Amino acid sequence: METGGNIGKDHTDFAQVDGEVAKYTSEARIVIDEVTNKRLRKLIDRRVLVVMIFTYFLQALDKGTLSFASIMGIQKYTHLVGQEYSWLTTCIYIAILIVEFPTNWIIQRVPIAKYLSINIMLWGATLMCHAAVKNFTHLVVVRTLLGIFEACCQPSFVVLSSMWYLRSEQAATVSYWYMMNGAQQIVGGLLAYCFTLLQHGPLKNWQALFITYGGIAVLWGVFVLFWMPDSPMRAKCFTEEDKHLMVERVRSNQTGMQNKQFKKEQMIEAFKDPQTWCYCGIAIFTTLPTSGLGSFANIIITSFHFSVLQTQLLAMVLGAYIIIVLLGSVWLVKKTGQNLLVMLAFVVPSFIGTIVLMTVESTDKSKQIGLLISYYITLSFWSAQTLSLSMISRNIAGQTKKATVVATNFVAWAVGNAIGPQVFLKWNAPRYLIAFTVHLVCYSLLVLVILFLRWHLLRQNRKKDELAQAGIQEARDEQYIHAFEDLTDRENPNFRYVF
Repeated sequence: METGGNIGKDHTDFAQVDGEVAKYTSEARIVIDEVTNKRLRKLIDRRVLVVMIFTYFLQALDKGTLSFASIMGIQKYTHLVGQEYSWLTTCIYIAILIVEFPTNWIIQRVPIAKYLSINIMLWGATLMCHAAVKNFTHLVVVRTLLGIFEACCQPSFVVLSSMWYLRSEQAATVSYWYMMNGAQQIVGGLLAYCFTLLQHGPLKNWQALFITYGGIAVLWGVFVLFWMPDSPMRAKCFTEEDKHLMVERVRSNQTGMQNKQFKKEQMIEAFKDPQTWCYCGIAIFTTLPTSGLGSFANIIITSFHFSVLQTQLLAMVLGAYIIIVLLGSVWLVKKTGQNLLVMLAFVVPSFIGTIVLMTVESTDKSKQIGLLISYYITLSFWSAQTLSLSMISRNIAGQTKKATVVATNFVAWAVGNAIGPQVFLKWNAPRYLIAFTVHLVCYSLLVLVILFLRWHLLRQNRKKDELAQAGIQEARDEQYIHAFEDLTDRENPNFRYVF
């Protein structure tokens, strides 16, 4: 078991604590009563969680516009042929793949809320530019720029979740903003239905869609710039006493708050840690199916012989199902304390739904409805995506290590998303048997990764428990003396993993 340089001492080494954090903490742990804790949580939710939820809703909505526009005439207008439509999703994630490490390096060093707000405004402006496209080349340019500006969103939220919230709160916190993928399906489906009804005027219905959504994003970015604090230490909207308490309430996380110093040894540890590659595996094996199913959602549903307007409305039901899956998985985790076993349970319906889609043809009304329901339940594996992100925020300590793991995870996330649409081959339409076969392989590999990660984390906790039983005081420190010293989860023998 690796140990940090100051482990073994019975006091906090403030030389290892970030300067801003050091001003708001001390060696002595402050016990916060339940009433005060709830009050602080409400203050944080109003300033941080609300921003994360609506920002992610906008990002999901903005990405989903192409899926809705695909059956509103944009493919014909821009003369898309062959796999060109698939590449419009892939190029976003290639851009994210390229900029993910630089953007995480920036997130660790700049005021995070300001950086997020600027990127929101830039992606909103880029979305508005979609209305001016004339051909495939124009679409590739704006989609690539969209990927660059949206790359900071999820990594920022993972960092913000660990900065402001207790480990026990983070699964729910991450799920609340991640379930906006479902909300955008509901709202996006309803709005797309309304825009589809626009048949006359200076703009085509899909052009009006892009301009409206982009304009809203720009205005929201301006609001975030002035509303969201960068950290508890810099939050001018809170009293000095509350800022002290907000820092203190996350002491027990032992994942730190911020540290702008790059530590090479933490980066190396991140790449050597099996956790990193398990989270990457979960990212790839969930986003590869998600990306394809998302990009081709309306095309797949249309292939079940529903009309364009019916398809737009049926997307709303899909969104509601995603929200139910994510809330249900959080509830089960809270009840059982079993993150990885819950993830496994939610992969089972994905196997069933995919097998039905591959073996049943849409020949009558009953089979049409059955195939639609099967398509919905294939997306049950989304709970694995969400819980995996919350486990990164809860299980990775040390700011450089966290930034490295988050960046690596989202590189894998981008790889999965980039490949996803490419397995939906145009010549294999409308049943896309090759794509669904690939998805079954992904689900099988996902199960193996989850089982291995559970075994690994149990084994690491057992080692640390043995240290505590051997009388090593630092392995059972209830005062969390070294919580803010920017120790990694491996360096800190008092750290225990959530599984």
